[in-house]
Amino acid sequence: MRRVVSLFLPHWSTDRLRRKIAKLSPECRDGLVLDLPLVTAVPDHGRKVIAAVDAEAKALGVRVGMTVTKARAFAPELQVVDADPEGDLQGLRDLALWAGRRYSPFVSPDAPDGIWLDITGCAGLFGTEKALLKDLHRRVAASGLALQIAVADTAGCAHAVARHVPAGRPVTIEPGGHRTAISILPISALRLPGREVEGLRKLGFERIEQLIGAPRGPLAKRFGRELHRRLDQALGFVPEPIEPIYPEHLPRARRGFMEPIATSEAFAQVIGDLVADVVGQLTCIGKGARRLDCYFHRVDGHNQAIRIGTATASRDAGHLAKLLCAKIETVEPGLGIEAMTLVTPLADALAAQQDEGLESPRRGPNLASLVDALANRFGPRSLHRAAPHASSMPERSITTMPALAKDSGAQWDDDLPRPARMLDRPEPIDVVALLPDDAPRLFVWRRKRYRVTRGDGPERLHGEWWRESGNEADKALIVRDYYQVETETGGRYWLFRLGDGVNPATGTMRWFIHGAFA
Repeated sequence: MRRVVSLFLPHWSTDRLRRKIAKLSPECRDGLVLDLPLVTAVPDHGRKVIAAVDAEAKALGVRVGMTVTKARAFAPELQVVDADPEGDLQGLRDLALWAGRRYSPFVSPDAPDGIWLDITGCAGLFGTEKALLKDLHRRVAASGLALQIAVADTAGCAHAVARHVPAGRPVTIEPGGHRTAISILPISALRLPGREVEGLRKLGFERIEQLIGAPRGPLAKRFGRELHRRLDQALGFVPEPIEPIYPEHLPRARRGFMEPIATSEAFAQVIGDLVADVVGQLTCIGKGARRLDCYFHRVDGHNQAIRIGTATASRDAGHLAKLLCAKIETVEPGLGIEAMTLVTPLADALAAQQDEGLESPRRGPNLASLVDALANRFGPRSLHRAAPHASSMPERSITTMPALAKDSGAQWDDDLPRPARMLDRPEPIDVVALLPDDAPRLFVWRRKRYRVTRGDGPERLHGEWWRESGNEADKALIVRDYYQVETETGGRYWLFRLGDGVNPATGTMRWFIHGAFA
């Protein structure tokens, strides 16, 4: 099910100006004051007309289309700045590119006051769709922009709800509920020209539900095809694709087809050609790909994407194509794919390398290729390696790091035996032992009795008092006596006692199991 987000910025022009003014020193602001109402204006036949208003000016009665002279009658302290449509559009592009790096590969400006995000299949990156929208709302609002967000199955419905349902939080139209949601909205929510809206109102149409049930022939004859095209887009009967934008400097390649393709073999062939083109561009700029996005443009207007990443910069065309082809099975071609685009949103510097021939065979395994294959199959968060970390507590002496990250230089002490398997949290056990220093003779773990045949210890560890919290339970973990024990069945376990076995102030004298040796 397709899910589209409409991010509406009701005061985009003035909010952008305020952010720009706030960064300037007071003497460079040309007399502008942040606390006073602000509007932008454009020349119109020898006069100036309001093009955009901020929240304060709107509250005073100033409206778009009003002359500046009339507006000053409502707000004498009104600040007027020349409109900058090109700057506003470029700002929207920059905002869309930022959202594309974080939320979805399909992002596009929705001039003059919003952006589109096709988040189909992207909610899992944040856990849920609600979490994604919450993060988007929080980050945009923190930058000082007024905003409203809506998500629905169709772009038309999301656009209408975002602009006609005021809310202080993102509005979610549940899957399949777009028809009901848009029916109760005014006809102006269909993005129709003002003259058509006025004409429909003269005929008695106020809400979209009235248009849905009205005969189409007479309305189409009077208002043209645009009326029902917008209506069908909002209802999901006609596709409304979102054409994603990319930074101009990114290496990219595109293939359009005379006939739609729909087979995995055809996709693989085109991916190979696209990768070859992109690798050539990367070679010219001395960089290697760290991430590749391949877009599939369907004939019905829907777009899909597959994304791969590499652990190190790469210009190996065969390796990159293989990673992309491994994800072809996730593509739903529908009625066919009419074009494909490959973009390199992330690239790093990569020096020229000598080609390997028969006389200089590759030495050692290609670990980077293995890491790339595993990370793109199971996810980069599922792939890591263990590394030493400076700590006296066993559970803190190990950390995880990227598979190909450089060693930090820390090492484990080979003289201190540690189990191959450690529990995430030590589990309590019942123990029979002689205090203060004898190893356990018997212990009960998970309702099972273990008789100990031999034991070694104790190894006394003093906790990191500067990291412990102030409650008594954590303070009791400061002193531990560890024992290696072997049971009569051959199992070898790592047990510890809280406290030194003599002084009650050092611990509760309770026993725990922390791991098992191989």
